[in-house]
Amino acid sequence: MSAHESAAPIRYKYLTRGTRILLTLAGLGALAYLYRLFFGLHAATNLDNQYPWGIWISIDVATGVALAAGGFTTAALAHIFHRKKFHPVVRPALLTAMLGYTFVVIGLLADLGRYYNVWHPMLPSMWQGNSVLFEVGMCVMIYLTVLYIEFVPIAVERFKGKVRLPVSALNGPLEFLIKLADKTMGRFISVFIIAGVVLSCLHQSSLGTLMLIAPTQMHPLWYTPISPLLFLLSAMAVGFPMVIFESLLAARSFKLEPEREVLSALAAYIPILLGVYLGVKVVDLTLRGAWAYLFDGTMQSAMYIIEIAVGVIVPLVTLASPKRRQSMASIFAASSLVILGVVLNRIDVFLVAYKPLYPVKAYFPSLFEIAVTLGLVSTLVLVYRAIVMIFPVIQAPSKGDVSGYSLKGAVLTKVNEGY
Repeated sequence: MSAHESAAPIRYKYLTRGTRILLTLAGLGALAYLYRLFFGLHAATNLDNQYPWGIWISIDVATGVALAAGGFTTAALAHIFHRKKFHPVVRPALLTAMLGYTFVVIGLLADLGRYYNVWHPMLPSMWQGNSVLFEVGMCVMIYLTVLYIEFVPIAVERFKGKVRLPVSALNGPLEFLIKLADKTMGRFISVFIIAGVVLSCLHQSSLGTLMLIAPTQMHPLWYTPISPLLFLLSAMAVGFPMVIFESLLAARSFKLEPEREVLSALAAYIPILLGVYLGVKVVDLTLRGAWAYLFDGTMQSAMYIIEIAVGVIVPLVTLASPKRRQSMASIFAASSLVILGVVLNRIDVFLVAYKPLYPVKAYFPSLFEIAVTLGLVSTLVLVYRAIVMIFPVIQAPSKGDVSGYSLKGAVLTKVNEGY
């Protein structure tokens, strides 16, 4: 049985104590976001001419793009390399990537001074081929479109033959469009999957190019000509941990049995990817003669050591053990550390490593910046929860055919076909 045959909408209560907390954070974040849009960056942030970017770039954009890498890494593994056993986690990874990039764009709008001009790169007359940001913007825009196209078969599966609109005259045309999409998408979906992988590699690496224009403002531990390669390798290394992290959290939230065999097998790739990333970092430090900065006792050296030790070495050693990979607690802890390491890396590159020419005061995010970031993360989780309760994204917890089944409490119950 393929993953899509056993995937089903999760029937579970939406509002819990956790979701109510997230709704509160999302509401506060929305208010802070609106305040920024109406009153500007100066009123809402602690950004200035010396620190023109803050956590909205380092966390909401750079980190968000990296943590959405599970979409292209899992798609490549399952569809391009034909590892069919990983199909059960492809759809959740796709949804995480789709929502991740969507909220990256929303977060980027808050950081742009003239957010209302974000559509300009779509006009050929305004293209600037020498700009790294132009390449990143175009790739993210196209890749986000590709992600939504890849989600179309899931929506078709959910609503095919089940269209029941209040205006009955619209049922026929909409059902026709759904059937048309069902017939055509199967022929071209492989093209979009390959395009998604290529586009991801392009902009993941290009994000590492952004700080190459500031060699004198960057700390030597992070400034390197191979920064684009390191950004790509770190994104690839965090892809599978993010899939594991999301899968285990979703299983716990909905009281489902996790895909133990699949997640354990997926965890086996993580030490390899982390090892490649660590090896490149070591060679880079050696060739640039930057080892002396690693032990100079500064805050930057401490942050670099924490980033590598916590985010790379500890999870690499943990997941190198086949026995630990069989433990869901171990792979969850190790995956969490990899995610934390990538978050620290993006914060280090864009904030810790950066020193302006004429600093007057240190940057620290305002309450509005923090509220917007927490609000975006909370809203993403809430939207993810809603989508998996409507669409067949998560594989149902049964060895047999459980299409049309759901959970009520911790018990599988039959669901009406018409939903």
